[in-house]
Amino acid sequence: MSTTTAPRASYSPLSRFTDIVRSEFCKFRTVRSTRWAILAGVGFNIIAAVLLGIFLPRALGTHDQATIDSTRLSLGGTHISQVAFGLLGVLVITSEYGSGMIRATLSAVPQRRSMLAAKAMVLTVAALVIGLVSTFVAYFAFQLFLPSGSLMRTSLSDPGVLRAVAGAGLYLGVIALFGFGLGAILRFSAGAVAVLLGLLFVPPLILSLLPQSWQNTVGGYFPLEAGFSMISVQHVPNTLQPWAGFGVLCLYALVAVWAGFFLINHRDA
Repeated sequence: MSTTTAPRASYSPLSRFTDIVRSEFCKFRTVRSTRWAILAGVGFNIIAAVLLGIFLPRALGTHDQATIDSTRLSLGGTHISQVAFGLLGVLVITSEYGSGMIRATLSAVPQRRSMLAAKAMVLTVAALVIGLVSTFVAYFAFQLFLPSGSLMRTSLSDPGVLRAVAGAGLYLGVIALFGFGLGAILRFSAGAVAVLLGLLFVPPLILSLLPQSWQNTVGGYFPLEAGFSMISVQHVPNTLQPWAGFGVLCLYALVAVWAGFFLINHRDA
């Protein structure tokens, strides 16, 4: 008596990529450095908002409270938390190169670009969700700790406020992806972090030494200024409009990620 065996269902590329994503998510949530970077990023946002809400109104006069962009102030922790999110993006890729685990990863997933795409997907979703949650919590914490009757109080229904608060979260997510791209290019943490911080903070310092006409023309196209245009309710002179600035920041991140995808198949592990 003979038996027949049903043909085994083919292992589709989509199923394989889904398994790669699951694997990368498992790495992401279990690596200690990832947890510390997330904790730092979220903590900086919320603690800064609480401290600004408590102490800043006492230092401002009535006129200043009525005219200042208090929404941007409530998101002041973003200036520091962006470093943590950038570091998070860098470590997602460089930690495996530093420990040598990248060889085991590439043995299990020879399709290098699929591995890199899965890492980028997990990082982007996680960084956007965490960034958005932390900026909304920071905004509400700032409002909560403002003195009663303060002229700095705002509502998400006010013009530009919801966009600014959400924009801060989107900014942090893109900064994480920017760091990931630089990490994929350089493959070691210190160098990638140094380049990221240099691209964010050095151009404004250099630009301040140049003629005012140069500052007005190109200043808004640097990553920091372009991204922070999303976080302001009141438009800052000589900067891009919010969504245009966010688009410029996304372009920086996409160029870095594209370079990482290009190089990963042209170098040894």
